[in-house]
Amino acid sequence: MPISNDHNDVAGTEQTTPVNVVVAGSTSAAGQAVVAALLAKGARVAAVDLDAAKLEALAASHEGITPYTCNLANLESVEKLAASVRNDLGSVDGLVHLVGGWRGGEGITGQKDEDWDVLHMSIMTTLRNTSRVFYPDLEASPRGRLAIVSATSAAKPTAGGAGYSAIKAASEAWVLGVADGFNAAQSGHKTEPVEQTSAAVVFVVKALLDDAMKEAAPHRKFPGYTHVNELAEHISALFDAPASHLNGTRQHLG
Repeated sequence: MPISNDHNDVAGTEQTTPVNVVVAGSTSAAGQAVVAALLAKGARVAAVDLDAAKLEALAASHEGITPYTCNLANLESVEKLAASVRNDLGSVDGLVHLVGGWRGGEGITGQKDEDWDVLHMSIMTTLRNTSRVFYPDLEASPRGRLAIVSATSAAKPTAGGAGYSAIKAASEAWVLGVADGFNAAQSGHKTEPVEQTSAAVVFVVKALLDDAMKEAAPHRKFPGYTHVNELAEHISALFDAPASHLNGTRQHLG
């Protein structure tokens, strides 16, 4: 069944409007899989990335994609992005944050400031900017969804990956804070509670796997890894599940 926002017009006839989903980091292997899964369910996708050429190629490969080049680490740029998306597609129903990266060091003393700065900007700053700017849309939507991908190392860090794990843990905390905001505005409202329609979700993986990785190492088993297609299926399914069952959850994959 296509994921959509159903409502009745003044004559009582049911109208179906596709959900609008912003996919940040859309040209990565995970991003492409998520975009394809959302489109297959009938969503309209605002594909966001820094690489204009890759965005154009992605948009050309599917119908239903509107591409946007944006530096998500810059709040003003994200505000302009949101204005463009709302003008082109309407209010946003979903935000899937797939922007990230990994950097490590030799033990605790080998954790470099430049690596921390890159990780903080690429993961945490982009998440804060996008979730703050699109928050009003997600809270008002009858299918509002925010999703990020975290790592098992956030709860069980190594010394060499301490910086990365700390940023991932902070990202999880931020999303759970968004979930609390959704709850307080809806089913948990102190004076006028309403049905929970918005949800913020954390997907936790050991690592992500794509076909190119498998082809490059055909004899490797990749134990515990989550294929990007599996992740995409779980993300697209968010719009079919009740927000009350999703909001504030940490879902382990793999």
